[in-house]
Amino acid sequence: MTTLTSAGIEDRLSSDTKHLVALDVDGTLVDHDGHMSPNVRSAAMDAIAAGHHLVISTGRSFGAALPVLKNIGLTEGYTVCSNGGVTLRVDSSLPEGYEIVDRVVFDPRPALDALRVQLPTAKFALEDHEGRFLSTERFQDASFGAEAQAVDFEYLRESKAVRVVVFSTDSTAEEFGDAVAAIGLHGVTYSVGWTAWLDIAAAGVTKASALEQVRRRLEIDPRNTVAVGDGRNDIEMLSWAARGVAMGQAPQEVLASATEVTGTVYEDGAAAVLRSLVEAR
Repeated sequence: MTTLTSAGIEDRLSSDTKHLVALDVDGTLVDHDGHMSPNVRSAAMDAIAAGHHLVISTGRSFGAALPVLKNIGLTEGYTVCSNGGVTLRVDSSLPEGYEIVDRVVFDPRPALDALRVQLPTAKFALEDHEGRFLSTERFQDASFGAEAQAVDFEYLRESKAVRVVVFSTDSTAEEFGDAVAAIGLHGVTYSVGWTAWLDIAAAGVTKASALEQVRRRLEIDPRNTVAVGDGRNDIEMLSWAARGVAMGQAPQEVLASATEVTGTVYEDGAAAVLRSLVEAR
């Protein structure tokens, strides 16, 4: 693994190469207060102007991802949301500026039932097949991108899910991870966040699985793929990309999945990666 700096990047490909650049949002493009630095914003805009295909790839639902696109001036291309559960085609000529081209749903009942037994005090939320957020106990989070509708647990069980979110205030991230591992969830894909936070998607659905479909749509050579992220839900994406770059503050298992490490989010590490692509031209 190499450490990335903003200067001295080896130009491994032709200066005319257009890359697919998958960018995580929280902890990568924006800090943990949701702030994007002017340096990161300008680097993203320069990469778009240079012809690279920037693909926001986030655990956020699409309602919470759209403001990020607007912030960097991304008006065409694709966006991966809900950890791969939803893919948007972005096009400023469309009535809403985007359309949903893929939405993968699953039956949440087995996972919800197992989790409720193991984590009886946890809060549950679910993004359904219509893009609504349903939640227990007035559970609300900025990543939902919509006001959650309060429902009972049985209503959640009967819904078609794109994404299930579980949050526990009674556990550390490590204790939460151990509890989830002990359940032995089957038929779904899941990742544990920085806190006691669990995201669940359909089996085999990750940021990487959705990005591979985008890569094929754009007809980008696999060698020309770049991904930048910092979370456990970025591990598959970093492994998928020819150039997987972990943010400096990423946990060890994320660093291990990357080929390079850049600066932390507070050091504008994502800007260094983006500028390396522009400066190589």
